[in-house]
Amino acid sequence: MKFITLYFLKLVLLISISYNSYAENSDLKIVVLVNDEIITTHDVVQRMKLNAIIKGINITPENNKILANSVIDELINEKLKYEKIQEYKIILSDEEYQNYEDRFFKGRNFSKAELIEVFKTNKMSYSLFKEFLVNQYSWQKLIGGLYYRLTSASDIEINELIENNPSLDYENAKNIVIQKQLDLRSSKLFRDIMNEATIEYR
Repeated sequence: MKFITLYFLKLVLLISISYNSYAENSDLKIVVLVNDEIITTHDVVQRMKLNAIIKGINITPENNKILANSVIDELINEKLKYEKIQEYKIILSDEEYQNYEDRFFKGRNFSKAELIEVFKTNKMSYSLFKEFLVNQYSWQKLIGGLYYRLTSASDIEINELIENNPSLDYENAKNIVIQKQLDLRSSKLFRDIMNEATIEYR
């Protein structure tokens, strides 16, 4: 755990130092306006830290600007999705969030306790990570509520998937087929949202 904490501490320091030139030494400089909602350099740095920690991204001076731009796109997408989530009044129960968080850590090689410790070391709030997960799952819940009843999985699609992946059972194959349809619906909805959005880079 000590090695992990020190590694990410060095990584986060690199992000902060190398990004300062882009931010013109101002944590509150506005980077983008998204339908009158602001994204600041502080938001970008915090998300870069979060991504570095939970995704194990190797940040270097050479790729720092590219990753910063990628994070800006990520934050823009989240702002637009959040507006739609608010429009439909999507709310997660404590149980829904906890189940989603548990699934997140089940697929990672670090525990919640270890992540909290790394956040503390780097003076980051766990609420930043929780907000990240809430936004992800709220969007999934929105898409499911809008489109799940409109999806279907034919036996042909399911059997073809099982033939290509013999380890899958019928129910899991059906869920994968339906999820692919939901993903397509999600992409279409988000493209429409992007087309209607006002995005101004500063």
